[in-house]
Amino acid sequence: MSFTPPPAHLTRPDLKGRFGMAASTHWLASASAQAVLERGGNAFDAAVAGAFVLHVVEPHLNGPGGDLTALFSTAQDPSPVVLMGQGPAPTGATIERFRAEGMDLVPGAGALAAAVPGAVDAWLLLLRDHGTWALGDVLEYAIEYAIGGHPVLRNVCTTIAQVEELFRDHWTTSADRWMPGGRMPEPGEPVFARTYGELLRDLAAAGEGRDREGGIDAARALWRERVGAAAEEFVRSPHRHSDGADHAGVITAGDVAAFAASYERAVTIDFRGHTIAKTGPWGQGPVLLQALRILDGCDDARLDPGTELGAHTILEALKLALADRDAWYGEDADPDLLAHLLSPEYAAERRALIGDTASHEVRPGVVPGRPAPHLPILRESSASGVGGVGEPTVRVDGSEVGPWGVTRGDTCHLDVVDRWGNIVSATPSGGWLQSSPEIPALGFCLGTRLQMSWLDDASPSRLQPGRRPRTTLTPTLVLRDGQPVMALGSPGGDQQDQWQLLMLLRVLVGGCTPQQAIDAPALHTTSMHGSFWPRTWTPGGAVVEDRLGDHVITGLEARGHVVTRAGDWALGRLSAVTRDPATGLLGAAANPRGAQGYATGR
Repeated sequence: MSFTPPPAHLTRPDLKGRFGMAASTHWLASASAQAVLERGGNAFDAAVAGAFVLHVVEPHLNGPGGDLTALFSTAQDPSPVVLMGQGPAPTGATIERFRAEGMDLVPGAGALAAAVPGAVDAWLLLLRDHGTWALGDVLEYAIEYAIGGHPVLRNVCTTIAQVEELFRDHWTTSADRWMPGGRMPEPGEPVFARTYGELLRDLAAAGEGRDREGGIDAARALWRERVGAAAEEFVRSPHRHSDGADHAGVITAGDVAAFAASYERAVTIDFRGHTIAKTGPWGQGPVLLQALRILDGCDDARLDPGTELGAHTILEALKLALADRDAWYGEDADPDLLAHLLSPEYAAERRALIGDTASHEVRPGVVPGRPAPHLPILRESSASGVGGVGEPTVRVDGSEVGPWGVTRGDTCHLDVVDRWGNIVSATPSGGWLQSSPEIPALGFCLGTRLQMSWLDDASPSRLQPGRRPRTTLTPTLVLRDGQPVMALGSPGGDQQDQWQLLMLLRVLVGGCTPQQAIDAPALHTTSMHGSFWPRTWTPGGAVVEDRLGDHVITGLEARGHVVTRAGDWALGRLSAVTRDPATGLLGAAANPRGAQGYATGR
C-alpha cells in the first residue's frame, strides 16, 4: 500500500553530507551549531552553542529561566540517554498556597507559576560530560548576538505588541527591556540582550584558570548563586498574573541551589524495524510510543495521514494515548505502570475502541490492580482556535493571544549530528518574554511550567514541592539495529508528539524523506485536557492544514470530527537530522512554516 504521494516540490532540499548537520527553529542557531562543527567541535559542543543562541534570538519561545529535555547517543555508546533539564516545583509551591490565593488552576503567566529553571544547568552538564570545548568558546556565539545585537523576528514584535498594555501598566521591567522609551521594536531592526550577555561572560570567566570540567562546574555554581538570589528578591513583589490579580512568587535561592540536571534511561519501543526512544512519563513522551503501539496493529491503509481513513485513525489513536497521559502520567508513574501502558496487549485493547466515527469523550484505560483512572474536570473551550485555546502554539503570523499576557507562545527545537556518530535532539522552552516580568539583574524572566500541574491531591501530575511538572517537551531519537539513525522534534505543546507521529509514519511506513514528511500537510487533535492554562478542550476537535484537501476534510467532518481549518502552512515546526551507520552519510531537514527554521550541513 503506497502512501499519499509527497509534495511534488519541496520547500527545502533534503541535505546530505558526511561532515556534520544541524537543524533548528532559527537559522542563527543552526548556523552557530554548524560553525562549531566546522571548527572541530562535536555535536554536543555545537548543540550547546546553538541552544544559548536560541535564548537570545527566540526570546518569545524560550529563555534561560526555562527548561529542556533532550535525547542523545554518543559515538562510544549508542544507547539513547535522556538529558533531564526540567526543574521541580519550589518548596513554597503547595496546593494550599494556590488555593489560598483564590485559584483553582496554576496560572499561565506570572512568577507564581515558575518551576526551578533547569535549561542552563542541563546544557552545562551536557557540555561538561560529552563536549570537548571550553565554556567560553561555546558561549561566544550567544554573547556576540546578545551584546552586539541581532535582527528581531516579526513574531517577537507581534508578541510584544500583544502584551503592550500589560507591560506598560504592570510589568514595567519588561517594558523597560522591550519597549525602551515607549517605542515598539520593528521587525528586522537590531535588538540586544546585554544584561544576559554580561551574565554569560561572567559564567565563562568563572572557569578561567581551571581545567575544562572544573570551569564548567564553577559556572554552574555561579549560575545557581546569581539566579537564585535575584529571583527570590524580585518575585517577593506582587505582580499581575493570568487570573487578573496580583500575586507574589514563591521561588527562593534555596530552590535554585538545590536543583541539578541529570541523566535518565530512555523509554523505548520497537516499531517497523526501528527503536523509538522518548523521555519517561514525567513528560508526555510515552504518548508517541502508545500511539505507535496502537497503530502498529493496523493495516498500512490506516497509517497514511493524507487520507480520510488514515487521518481519522491517527486522530482516534492519539485521543486514547492522550487520555492515558492525563490519567496516569506524572512522577507517580512507576515502571510497572508504564510497562502495562506500552504493552502490545494493552495496545490491542485500546485499538479495539477505534470506531468509524470520532469520539467526543476522554477515555483513559484501566490498569489491573490500580485504582480507577483519575481525570481532572473537563473545561470546554469557547472557541477552537489553531492549536486549541491555551496551547503554547502560534500561527505563523503570531496572531494568537489571550488576556493578561497569555500569548500563544511556543517552544524551540534543535538537532545536531557529527561525523563521529554523536547525535542529539533537544527541545528547550519556557521563560518566554511574556511568561512573567523580566528580572532586571538577570536580563530574563522565569518560566511558567507549573501550569501543567493540577491543584488536585489525587492527580498523578499534582502540584507538590520538589515534584517535576508533567512537561510537554518531548524530543525523539530513532535507532535501527541499536544505532541512532534520526533525531527529530518540534515545538507545539500538546501537539509535539502528534506532529512527530505524522513524520514517523510518513518516513518509516510511507517511505518519505524527512523533508517530504516535514512539508506534508499536518493535523492534530484538541480533544483532550489542554496542558496549558486555562486547561480547556474541544470535544472531537481536529485542527488541520487546508492542504490536506477538501475531500479528506469533509470526510473527517462526516465522521463527526469538529474540524478547524488552520490555513495551508500553519501547523508543525519539525526539524530532523539523520545518519546512516553503514555508510556514514548524514542528512538534515527543517520546517519552512514561518520562514524561520533552517537546516545546514555538509
